[in-house]
Amino acid sequence: MSSTVLGLVRASHPEPAAAVTTVAGLLAWGAGHRPAGVAAVVLTVLASQLAVGWANDALDAGRDATVGRTGKPVATGAVSRRAAALAAAAAALATPALALTTSRPAALCATVGLVSALLYDWPLKSTPVSVLPYAVSFGSLPAFVVLALPGAPAPPVWLVAAAACLGAGAHFANVLPDLADDARTGVRGLPHRLGAAGSRVAAAGLLLAATAALVLGPPGPPSGVGLAAVAAAVVVPPLSWYGGRSAVRAGRRPVAAFRAVMLVALIDVILLVANGRVI
Repeated sequence: MSSTVLGLVRASHPEPAAAVTTVAGLLAWGAGHRPAGVAAVVLTVLASQLAVGWANDALDAGRDATVGRTGKPVATGAVSRRAAALAAAAAALATPALALTTSRPAALCATVGLVSALLYDWPLKSTPVSVLPYAVSFGSLPAFVVLALPGAPAPPVWLVAAAACLGAGAHFANVLPDLADDARTGVRGLPHRLGAAGSRVAAAGLLLAATAALVLGPPGPPSGVGLAAVAAAVVVPPLSWYGGRSAVRAGRRPVAAFRAVMLVALIDVILLVANGRVI
């Protein structure tokens, strides 16, 4: 039993799940949620992240085994595909149930984000609109956080747009390490059609657009810290690509690009919270 639980933790994509959940918690705190509200947001987002991660590994087990991804417990047989699918279903059902402890509009946003992410897992991953679920799911995250507040106003357009751009950029960055493996297994999403160079440009441009929206969108002039965040969005992605090439030369799977996106996202959210400009 313990090996299955450990395998499910590894199959949940724990690093991005932890990053996205942390971002959601910081946003909730910055938006003015009470501790119970922050907990409801965090648990809802965590459940949705677990559902998407487990569904992804259950659906991609055959592909992951073909390209020899030893870090995927479902592909290696450490966790059965059935166990991962059942865990994904349970987490998916828990997501709207947890979100309903806040408000119905918030629960609707959380459900839209979850369904969109699951549609990426199948069937949109191999289509020219593969970026769309990332944009929709990330964009729905701050909308859920804001609408979960009692008597909350409509989510600011600039906040939702920034999150959507960040999600789209994360898609291009996340796929970069897998382009060769995906080509072997027939995956042809938008990043694969643009190629590595085009995907790097798209990721960097979208990340910069997200940061600029967060800095320039709220009322008032941008702060010096905000401008520093824009500078970070310009500098961090190229550094991550250099680290990715180093990993390839060393025979490791490069993951620096996606980590760079999550790093800039955390910087952006901390900036918003520190300046009290979430809503």
